[in-house]
Amino acid sequence: MKIKESKVFEVFYDQKNKKRIFTKALFPTQVYGEQLVKQGNDIFREWNAYRSKLAAAIIRGSPNIGLRKNSSVLYLGASTGTTVSHVSDIVGENGIVYALDISPFVLRDLVFLAEERKNIAPIVADANNTDSFKHRVMKVDVLYQDIAQRNQLEIFLKNADLFLKDSGYGILCIKARSIDITKKPKQIFKQVMEKLGKKMKIIDYRELDPYEKDHCIFICRKSR
Repeated sequence: MKIKESKVFEVFYDQKNKKRIFTKALFPTQVYGEQLVKQGNDIFREWNAYRSKLAAAIIRGSPNIGLRKNSSVLYLGASTGTTVSHVSDIVGENGIVYALDISPFVLRDLVFLAEERKNIAPIVADANNTDSFKHRVMKVDVLYQDIAQRNQLEIFLKNADLFLKDSGYGILCIKARSIDITKKPKQIFKQVMEKLGKKMKIIDYRELDPYEKDHCIFICRKSR
């Protein structure tokens, strides 16, 4: 296997199979059973698109996810840290990932991950209640949200207003069935696009089938 750098910053791919993508491991250990590949002096962690919506968006052709080395990130809906770990790889040791989830149970795994990866700061809080954590988060370069609630767009925009720097990037995962189970997912995606586009500049949109059914991702940018 030969791993090459992709067009997406800090993301790599298998030269013989571009649907196999990787991040350069900040620490050479598995997080969720992913394959580790050694090439030269570097260790690469395979990024499973069936376990990560952001990986699915990249494989579906997203050319720019907004993340860079040294970025500061507010990650809403961090869960146990599968995607968070790859974001940690991308931003590197001088970046920071504020990883927030409402569930203390899932944050236990994230706390263990943060003991090794010092660029992850776990936070137990409700993303819809910004007053409960605003004293713990600075303005960030990237806002990432993966929250399956009916008002997921409103939560994203509220946090973008408060925490996202001007010209910062937003990554919004939308689960259509959590918004309205009576409507077709494409109809939901269109409605979200219209509302989101009034507040932020949408630079990319990807539906995530077959990796995530009835999901899409928006990559957007906050206007000055």
